Amino acid sequence: MALMFPRLARNFAKNGYYPTDEATLERTLNALAPSDGPICILDPCAGEGVAIAEAAHALGREHVTAYAVEYDQERADHARRLVDRCIHGDLMDTLITRQCFGLLWLNPPYGDLARDANGNMGYEGRGRARLEKLFYQKTLPQLQYGGVLVFIIPSYVLDQEMVGWLTRHFTDLSVYRAVDTQFKQVVVFGRRVRQRELAGDDVKSIRARLLQVGQAEIEAQELPPAWTALPYSIPAAQAEPAHFYRISMEPAQFAEEVQRLQGLWPSSETHLGAAQQSMRPPARGLSHWHLALALAAGAISGVVQSKSGRILAVKGDTYKQKATATEYRERDDGSVAETRILTDKFVPVIRAWDLTPDSATLGQILTIH
Repeated sequence: MALMFPRLARNFAKNGYYPTDEATLERTLNALAPSDGPICILDPCAGEGVAIAEAAHALGREHVTAYAVEYDQERADHARRLVDRCIHGDLMDTLITRQCFGLLWLNPPYGDLARDANGNMGYEGRGRARLEKLFYQKTLPQLQYGGVLVFIIPSYVLDQEMVGWLTRHFTDLSVYRAVDTQFKQVVVFGRRVRQRELAGDDVKSIRARLLQVGQAEIEAQELPPAWTALPYSIPAAQAEPAHFYRISMEPAQFAEEVQRLQGLWPSSETHLGAAQQSMRPPARGLSHWHLALALAAGAISGVVQSKSGRILAVKGDTYKQKATATEYRERDDGSVAETRILTDKFVPVIRAWDLTPDSATLGQILTIH
């Protein structure tokens, strides 16, 4: 089978991005076979979308729906032209329906995980924290039971922890060396099953083989040019994904919304309470209780002038004070119990800036109790 996009498939190590080489991609697709009915396939690290687009064509483009996620803007724009639905964003910032995909094509970023400012890595495991493991944990739930995993990783990532996960989640596991050996990649095939369906002896043997490959004790056989074993059949989709979107807005989408809504300024009076309304005078003089509420609400503020001509800029406020009361009670044995009760008391206070001309306190801050 000739690849449709050979130029892109040979674009190695571009900006830290390692797409599958052409020969490995072609031989991997030889191991897959479609089943009857519509199929949903997912590539959560799609790059330019070449691998998942080739998989869709190999399985029968007319009844395959290809989904992709890509972090880089330029590559995501290209992938959108090759797949049915593509998210531009961080996979960790997406919401994707679980168990909806018959094929999970997983060629994740390679490398150790770095800690963020809070010292977290987002990794739930006890072994060496690797990007490959993080992406595996994030994407495994999206693969339906009976679905096929194509996992392309460096061979040394197959440590005790990674192999343990694979043998718990998959059956019919097989591992092959990639045709291009530049990045020491292996291709792991498997079919997802529930753990109770796994057979003990088969698990032990494949576990031992995967560990030997990971520890470089043996070298995996190269992917064969022609697949002679039983192919991995991709099951039909049980349902279309109900959710497939990025949680946060894409930068372009956010800019478009800001341009459309013009921010909050057209409705600032509504959202920020900036609309000025004339205040009605109270029906009667304020009691001390009403005065305290008005001060606490900031209703008594601004420049005021008395009948005598004194001008003050006032600002009302309240502060909390604790009142202490002590109670004594005689116990049955004759001893005395002392109980101290602390009660919060809100005290109104007015700060005033004297603006009266020729006043002795002109410009001073006064406290009115």
